[in-house]
Order: sequence, then C-alpha cells, then structure tokens
Amino acid sequence: MYSKELNSIKKSNRYRTRDVFDKNLIDLASNDYLGLSTNKNIFQKAYERVLEEQYTAPKASMLVNGYNQIHKDFEEKLCEINGFEAAVTVGSGFLANISMIEALCRKNDTLFIDEEYHASGILATKLLKEEQVIVFNHNDHKDLEKKICENSRKGRQIIAIEGVYSMGGDLAPKEIFDLALKHDALLLVDEAHSSGVLGDSLFGIFDYYGIKPTKNHVKMGTLGKAYGSYGAYILASQNVIDFLTNRAKPIIYSTAPSLFDTALGLESLKYIIENKKTLKENINKNLEIIKELLNIDSKSLIIPIVIGDNKKVKDIQSYCKEKGFLVGAIRQPTVKNAIIRLIAKIDISQKDLREVCIMLKEQL
Repeated sequence: MYSKELNSIKKSNRYRTRDVFDKNLIDLASNDYLGLSTNKNIFQKAYERVLEEQYTAPKASMLVNGYNQIHKDFEEKLCEINGFEAAVTVGSGFLANISMIEALCRKNDTLFIDEEYHASGILATKLLKEEQVIVFNHNDHKDLEKKICENSRKGRQIIAIEGVYSMGGDLAPKEIFDLALKHDALLLVDEAHSSGVLGDSLFGIFDYYGIKPTKNHVKMGTLGKAYGSYGAYILASQNVIDFLTNRAKPIIYSTAPSLFDTALGLESLKYIIENKKTLKENINKNLEIIKELLNIDSKSLIIPIVIGDNKKVKDIQSYCKEKGFLVGAIRQPTVKNAIIRLIAKIDISQKDLREVCIMLKEQL
C-alpha cells in the first residue's frame, strides 16, 4: 500500500524520515532561537507552578473545565505586553491558524493570503469556498492592493501574512499593515517566527514597526520557537476572541493546552522581558557574523542558503553532521528550491557560528 507513491518520493530525493540526532551535535537547525528549551531555571519555575495547581493535565476542553489559572495568567501577560484586549491559548500554531481562518472568514468575506503563508493556513483555506480565497504574490503589497481593488465580493476583507516567513526568514513589509488600515481590512499576522526575535522589546513585528494594535489586528504566536515550549496563542479584540471561543472548532473541541507547556511559555516570556537587552545584543552579534561571512543581510535568525538540488542539500547536511554541526536540509514541496536552512541561534558560541558559516561557504 502506497509503495508506488513512496518510491516516487524517494527517486526525487524528497523522502523524509524521523531521526533522533546525536545530542552532541551543535544545533543550528531548530527554531529554538534563544536557546530557552535547555534553560533549567525556566523549567524548574514552570514545574513548581504546575505543582501548585494540584493536578498536571487540563483534563477537558477549555469550555468544559479545562481552562486553568495558568492559561489565564499567560493570556493576561500577553495582552499586557502586546497591547491587545484579549487572548486565547491554543494547542499549537497549526490549530491556531485553522481556528483563525476557518472561523473568522464568514461566507461573504474574502481572504487575501500570502502565497508563502504557512502550510497550516493554506490547508485552512481548503475549508472555505474557492471564491472566498485570493492568493497574492509573496510580500508584494502592490499585487495585494490590486487584488483588493478588483474584488467585487461583499463582506469583510481579511489579509493573512506572517511576521517572519519560516523558510526565507524575510519580514512582512509595513506597507501591508498600511494597506489593511486603508481598506479597513482585518489583518491576521502569524508571529510564530518573529515573536521573541524582532522589535525593541522582542515582542515581534508589531513591536518592530512600532504599530499599536487596533480592533482590526489579530496576532497569532507559538510557544515552540523562541519560547522553548509547545502550544500557541491568539491575540485580538475582545469581540474577536469571544467569537473564536464560540466558533473555532480546534478551540471548542480540543482538550485545553498542556498546563506545563503553558507555564513554560509564561516563564520564558518573563525571561525575555527581563533579559531583552542581552538577548538583543546576542542576536545582533550573530547577524553581524552572518553578514560578514555569508554576505546575507538578515533581520531574523533564519538564514536560507539556496542550493536548488535535493541531493546536494542532504549531502551538505551529512558533511556538517560529520563535523559536529546540525543544519536544516529543506526540500520540495516545503520550498520551491532546496535550501540549507541555518538558524543563527544565540545559545551557540560565536566561534562555532563562524566555523559552520565558513564550512557552508566552502560547500557552495
């Protein structure tokens, strides 16, 4: 069963496997941008907080009795620092995107979504009618405005973008925020890869551009990247959050998010707030090394190196592993052209970052 399809995937060098990597490898592949997943002090604080609740699992949907003070405290802290009215915790970024797009796009609404939006968002569009979804060219605000102006459908206009795109590491342009305001559109911003990395306070792209959230803004973030945990959240106006709580199926019908993961996310958030100066300095130092050695001027810690050959990216990854470094080998259909995805994580030494950059440069 499925043997022909699997053989076809193998022949095209797109075959994927789940591997348990050697713990001694220096990790430049994961989304643990700040290295918080190995912070034992944060882990201990989260563990103690969960013990205070006298039980370790949420037990039920948030709308039954799975909603816990830990969830509430996390949501309130997120609202406080991000300037949003309300929040809801969600099991994962994937579920958050399904929640936002499937629930918020009503039958007369039109969704304008960036062509490089995360696969979870693209999947969510399949739950809508075909005429409801318009894809615009990646980060192209002119193409977006053209398509908005040409749209004759009545109802709300909704725009979906990412703060930092997970494969290219590029930022959404501010012009898209301006367009949303101009056309009174609801703007959905996936901040999975920008929260904890961008902005004066490391709160993400709203922070980076100095944009004050309004009722037309919806921000989604995940805990599985810079926060070193697992789960997600959605920030918006009180009306939008109330609507999601009543209409978004992944929120209504899923067991509430893990108490420990949420507590871990809260402790990581506090850590980022308390240590933002040092974290920002380390981020900037790493980006300077990337600019110097790879000639890539990046604002995010995602560094894509285009190779264009599926076999070659795997060969480069294997070579790096032999030298003690783990880098990402990303192939189609995740990306159009195969890339080495280097994550300039700030918990690795600058010496190691320099070494792997030189190594990759020699392989190109």
